[in-house]
Amino acid sequence: MSLGWILILGANSDMAVAVAKRYAKAGHDIYLASRNIDECEKQAADIKLRFGVKALSVAFDARQFESHASFYSDLPHAPTGVVLAFGVMYEQLDAQQNFALAQSMIETNYMGAVSILEIVSADFETKKAGFIVGISSVAGDRGRQSNYIYGSTKAGLSTYLDGLRHRLFKVGVHVMTVKPGFVDTKMTKGLDLPEKLTAKPDEVAEAIYKGVERKRNTLYVKSVWSLIMLIIRNVPEFVFKKTKL
Repeated sequence: MSLGWILILGANSDMAVAVAKRYAKAGHDIYLASRNIDECEKQAADIKLRFGVKALSVAFDARQFESHASFYSDLPHAPTGVVLAFGVMYEQLDAQQNFALAQSMIETNYMGAVSILEIVSADFETKKAGFIVGISSVAGDRGRQSNYIYGSTKAGLSTYLDGLRHRLFKVGVHVMTVKPGFVDTKMTKGLDLPEKLTAKPDEVAEAIYKGVERKRNTLYVKSVWSLIMLIIRNVPEFVFKKTKL
């Protein structure tokens, strides 16, 4: 018997696929939502075969705001949990010089998240049940010259999730903010990432699954990141301005 449907928004990243498989392993049916429907179909077939649950691929574009209401209402079965995993990141210098790239990050990472999650929240609020997971970033904990445009979109997302958690707590809907830090994925392949600060996709998925079970509010996948970002947030501004972070 299914434990309910989990909707993965932005389902083609290594992290998102790992989360989908973790919930499928636990007995949940899975919606894989993404612009790349062909890849979703492959992952859905694998999940069905591997875990014996239902898995459906559904087309979703974070920047097509006007489509979000019908996307959600057209799902064959209402989800009991939603994991928001979509996002884009471009190099800071490129985004400084080309506003289209900055706009893509702003519209995807923040506006797209608010658009679809307000629809989800209204549904869960009425039902007084469900959970929402938003994958944000440590980059949003303090603006830094190296990625402040991307970081600002994630700061906005984190603050939005804070408020959503405050709003929905009283009706029994849990909202969790996830800040993975470095993750070993196809996108980071070839980068010299510090091993002790870098999580595997399966590690992120397990942390999210357990975090929801334990009703965590904000989750740093590697706990050391909470200490690192605490220090960075509290460096005095007159000192911080002189750093090259």
